[in-house]
Formats: sequence, C-alpha cells, structure tokens
Amino acid sequence: MKKRNIIIIGAAGRDFHNFNTYYRSNELYNVVAFTAAQIPDIDDRKYPAELAGDLYPQGIPIYAQDKLADLIKELDVDECVFAYSDVNYQGVMAISAIVNAAGADFTLLGPKNTAIESTKPVISVCAVRTGSGKSQTSRKIIELLMEKNLKVIAIRHPMPYGDLVAQKVQRFATVEDLQKHKCTIEEMEEYEPHVERGNIIYAGVDYEAILRAAENDPDGCDVILWDGGNNDFSFYKEDLAVTIVDPHRPGHELSYYPGEVCLRVADVAVINKVDSASQDAIATVENNIKKINPNAKIIKAESKITVDNPDIIKGKRVLVVEDGPTLTHGEMKLGAGTVAAQRFGAGEIVDPRPYVVGKLKETFDIYPNIGVLLPAMGYGEQQLKDLEQTINNTECDAVIVGTPIDLTRIININKPYTRVHYELDEISSPNLTEIINDFVKQHNLEK
Repeated sequence: MKKRNIIIIGAAGRDFHNFNTYYRSNELYNVVAFTAAQIPDIDDRKYPAELAGDLYPQGIPIYAQDKLADLIKELDVDECVFAYSDVNYQGVMAISAIVNAAGADFTLLGPKNTAIESTKPVISVCAVRTGSGKSQTSRKIIELLMEKNLKVIAIRHPMPYGDLVAQKVQRFATVEDLQKHKCTIEEMEEYEPHVERGNIIYAGVDYEAILRAAENDPDGCDVILWDGGNNDFSFYKEDLAVTIVDPHRPGHELSYYPGEVCLRVADVAVINKVDSASQDAIATVENNIKKINPNAKIIKAESKITVDNPDIIKGKRVLVVEDGPTLTHGEMKLGAGTVAAQRFGAGEIVDPRPYVVGKLKETFDIYPNIGVLLPAMGYGEQQLKDLEQTINNTECDAVIVGTPIDLTRIININKPYTRVHYELDEISSPNLTEIINDFVKQHNLEK
C-alpha cells in the first residue's frame, strides 16, 4: 500500500505536536514537509532527525506557507493538515481552497488523535482568541491550588523558534532559566509571571516527553495545568476545561478556528474584561456560550489593572507598548497598557509609526490595523534591538509597558516608564474558588 504524502501547515507549535503524536511512527504516511506562517524566520529550516524519529533519518524540511501550492505538486502531496491557530473561518477555508485546487485533501486533526493522557489530574486553560486573558486565569487557578498545598506544574503551549533539539523539553523554575534557554519576548511574557510566583513551568517541542518530565518533576507534582497558546485546544486530555471569552471581540467565539472548539468543550466559560466592555457585547458573548455549550458554567470577571507609578501617566504624552501577538494575529485594538492610559488620565497616546525601525516596520506592514500602539515584538536579537531603538526614538514623555514582563531587564528605555499589571477578578458565582474546591474533592487531592 502506497504511503500518503503529507504536508503539515503550521507555525512551530500545533504542527510539530500533530506530527509527534499522529505521524511520527505511522507507517501509513510520509510527511514530506512542514510549512510555516505567523512567526518570522522559522521557514527554511528542518524539523530535526533527532526529533523526527526512525522514519525520517534526514529530518523534515520547513518551507514558507506561500510556497504551499507549488510544494503540493512538486512533492506529489496527497493531503495537507492544517495545524495552527487563531485564524478566522474564511482564512482557514481560503487555505483549503489552495490545497484542493492543487489536487490534495485538506484535513483538521482533533483531540482524539492528538491529546495525550496524563497520570495526574489536568486542568486546561484555553481561549477563543489570542489576548483574551488565559495567563491571568491560569495564575488565579494555580494560586488557588497552591493555597491548598498542592504542587502545580504548568505546561505552556509551544513557542519553539530556536534550536529545536535543545528545546525538546524545557523546565523553567527561575528568571535566570529564561536567559539560559534564550527565550524570546513572547516566551518570557508567558513564563516569567509563573516563575515569579514560585511555580514551575515546562515547554518545548515534544509534549509527551514534556508531560512525563512534569509528572515526575523533582519538586513534586499533584496537578498539571495546561496554559494554552493563541486559541488552540489542549494537547492533553483534560479533567477540567476552562475557556476564556473576550467581549471586546463579540462574535469571534463563533468565527475563529479553533477557538470555537475550545468553547464547545469547555466545562467553564470565563467572560473576561467585563469592566471595559459594553453591556451589549457581554450579552452577545453570553448568549453565544449558552447557544453552543448550554452546560458550561459561566463566570464573569474583570481584568483588574494596576500600575507601578500612575504619576508617570497622568496628563502626559505616552507611548503604549502592548503584548505583540495580541495586537498582530490577535487583532486587538487595545490592551492593558491602553486601558491604563485611559483610566489614569494620559494626555495623549503617541503614534510610534513615524519612529519605527527595522523589522518592526515589517510588522506594521503585515498588520496595518495595529494603529497607535507598539507591539512588543522580540523573536530574535535584531527585533529586540529594533524595539529598543523605536521606543527610544519616539518623542513622548513616558512609556507604558503593557506586557507581562519587565522590558527593562532585556532592553534599555531612555525615558520614564511604568509597568502595568493585570489580574483576574471574578464578580459572579459560581467562581473559580468554588470550581477548584469541587475539582480537588473529585480527584481526592485534599492535603
């Protein structure tokens, strides 16, 4: 029987996971290539032989997604597997049209073939869009579990943009570990808030190896928390599924892949940011939850914002630096920094575009709707330098840092700045405390 030739269409995350769990040892298929999108500078590499397994002694090439149609014909491809997240349905089907027009089948793999079972209870935190508030929800759940003297290991959705072999399994217990593993800004934004609170987080490329390492962590493990990325569904079979919904983008919970999957499988749906969204938008989101998942428990929550130094904001001309993916493929027009500028009385939000240099210019070209906000892009050393120069070039009185990390640890800012912090603050019942109490009892975790 002839093997089916496969291309996996991805962005250095779900694509590698789908390969590892479904295709790596599967004699029925021959994965001839990955294609790469969303993330800069990851095409023209290989998925290395050390990770690809015995069937792929030469590794697997990675190409830019814009070569997809030609690759299907050149490599005699039978099937293309779509494997990245936060894409609207029109975008997904546009790619399927390219695939079908070139003669190949178009496939979406689901949890049955890709979700790994843990020996520990698993809580997943996912979302319907990038930037909905997964990280603050994960932190709240971890804090509730730690208050019960439970050892929680967080495992983060992959962001492997460097040496894939070295990144097979990564463990972060201290801020110094971020430097040791040469983390990008995007990675630091996700890992640093965890280690600052004293809990351990794993990430990498091979998520079965990561799970087994986490289950046997030297500091102990009672619960695994899956901290999702973008709006992807969990890599692990969850015992409690929590999905965050964003009323700043009402309707997106029913129109983006695979965010709707996350909402449909949710045990708990958290409507976040109700303090800064309109009542109509909140009602739209709530009705959509009830329509497609009537059994989900609904929690309403505020994204509570504090700043280190409000005096730096009041009446000043400020540059707002926000989380990069939230503004780019997340398509948000505001973030925590913007809300802080509004609430603490900034005189003006300064447009950074006249001052943008280097690779950041490419970001604004690709995502022209970012507007007057500056995304904290830092996938490589050059992007970091460009971010630093852009901030320092901008004519403003102060900088509002709306990312979850202390930017001044990795770049120099030559003007006054203040960090924004945001935490989940539930305002309805049931709440996460009640839900976690039930989870602990259900799994006999009381200590």
